[in-house]
Parts: sequence; structure tokens; C-alpha cells
Amino acid sequence: MNPLPRNINPFTDFGFKKIFGEEASKDILLDFLNAVLENEVGEIVDLEYAKNEHLGTSELDRKVVFDIFCRTSNGERIIIEMQKFFQTYYKERSLYYTTFAIQEQAVKGEWDFRLYPVYCISLLDFVLRDSNFETTNFFHIVKLIEIETGKVFNDKLNFIYLEMPKFNKNVDELETKFEKWMYLLNRLEFLERLPEKLQHKIFEKVMSIAELLKLEKTDRKAYEESLKKHRDLKNAMDTQYRLGIEEGMEKGLAEGLEIGRREGLKQSAIMMLKAGIGIESIAEITGLSTEEIKALGI
Repeated sequence: MNPLPRNINPFTDFGFKKIFGEEASKDILLDFLNAVLENEVGEIVDLEYAKNEHLGTSELDRKVVFDIFCRTSNGERIIIEMQKFFQTYYKERSLYYTTFAIQEQAVKGEWDFRLYPVYCISLLDFVLRDSNFETTNFFHIVKLIEIETGKVFNDKLNFIYLEMPKFNKNVDELETKFEKWMYLLNRLEFLERLPEKLQHKIFEKVMSIAELLKLEKTDRKAYEESLKKHRDLKNAMDTQYRLGIEEGMEKGLAEGLEIGRREGLKQSAIMMLKAGIGIESIAEITGLSTEEIKALGI
């Protein structure tokens, strides 16, 4: 028998923003960032939530909406993206998003092009399926480097990918605050009580915020809607992956694999349309164009 959920799922839109994205829980976000960026920046003592919607430089540019965008008291820009499902071009997406945090630093008039470091932290509830990341390591730091020396060319652009399914330490193996955060996020939905190793004020606050029985009626309704969307998307993406493999095996060729993958994407898009998910969101998730999605006739 599967255990019953006791807390909000932190990988839903509602759950992630409830835990990390509210002013009242800024201390939680601070603690999380200090754990993740411990070896990258000095201690972050304060931060402010910044506008998370950014427009391009022209009317033709797409806008981006960060899950969380904040600035530290030292000026660093930090983007936190919680990504629930595999996307073929997720690395490109994170690169595109991060350029907005670079551009927003521009100063009108004379400017010497001084920039503050930008960190894009991607909390992934899937494995990237990328040959460069095909290791047991779940924690990846990516920077601009000079190939010959291997030294950092510029420290203003930083990417951190956390492949959460790869984190498989049990509670007795946890050593650092960072590892405890990873354990908590992976287990939170079904965690009845905090293990002794996680008996810490900040984790107790997370549990208090996340407990389903303590959610107000409006929050409970919003969470249930977010959870339904999360499950619909997961079902659609799992179907996409399965259909792509099946079709590819039948064709037996690289061309067949691509045909199968595209067919799987279209079937996933149909399921998402039926679930009431917007065309722009479907396009972002599947990589299909809005024209292809509209042509599905749903």
C-alpha cells in the first residue's frame, strides 16, 4: 500500500512557491541558498525578492517568468527554477532565461559594463539524459572556462543543476546541510516527522508550512489544482517517452526514433490540451511550436 501524502509536494508550482517564494519564508530561502552556494559565494546574509517577470528588448521578444528571482545584499542575481519534467532543450532554456538577469543590469546612459554574478539554480525532478552529465553525481556546476587552462574565463555566468532523482543517500549517510536539504525535498511529501539528523529550526519551519492539515481552505484548493496539473503533466510526459521508444523500436532506425519522439510529443500535447493546460506552456514543455499544437485540432 502506498503511503498517504502528509505534506505538500515541493515539486508542484504551489508547493515550491509556498516554501521558498513568500516574504514570510525568506529565511528558508536564505538557508537553502547558503547550503547550495556554500562553495561559490560568501555567506548570504540578506536578499530581496525581485520582479520575476521579464520582457525582451523588443515587442517581438518572448517574456520569461522565473519561478524565483532574487538579489543578494552583495548584488548577486539568483534565479531558481523548479523543473518537474524532462525537456529536450532544458540547458538552452536555462541559458536563455539567464540572459535576462544579465540584461536587466544594464544602466541607461554611460555605463562601464560592470556586471554582478548571476546564478541559475535548476532544481530538477528528472535526470537530464545528457552525455555530459551521465554520472552518478547529481550536483553539477557549469561555468565559462578557457579550454586550454581549464580556468574560469568569467565568473558572472553560473549554472547549477540538481538532478534530484540521483540523490539516494539515506538519513544515516547525511553529512552536510546541503545533503539534508536534498533529502528533505525528496522525501517531504510523505515525511511524517523530521528524522533526528534534521532536527533544525529551519527544517521544522518547512514542515510547519508544508503540512497539509494546516493549509487554509483557499491554499488547500490552490494546492489541489496545482497537484492535479502536476500529475496530468507527469502522465503526459511519461506517455511521450514511452511512445517515442515504442515507435523507435518498431522503425529500428535513427529516423524512426525521431518520428516516434515527435509522435510522442504530439500525443502528450493532446493530453495536456484536454487537461486545460495553455498552448504556450505546452510549447515550452514539449518543444513543439504553437502552430503545431493548434493544428492538433483539440
